[in-house]
Amino acid sequence: MLKKVAGKIVSGFAAATATMGTAFAEVPTEVSTALTDAKADSLTVAGLALVIIIAIAAFKFMRRAV
Repeated sequence: MLKKVAGKIVSGFAAATATMGTAFAEVPTEVSTALTDAKADSLTVAGLALVIIIAIAAFKFMRRAV
């Protein structure tokens, strides 16, 4: 029973992977460029958020030490 279920899961993943490869092959270059730009922008925003969180934590630590 377990082998049958595992076989179905593996075949499902294989089918999904095969269709994803086909789907990505037909994406226009403008979409890929836009996604790359969005990724860069989101990394910038995430970096700024991380810096702000670290600054707030450092400020709280300094106020507690005094």
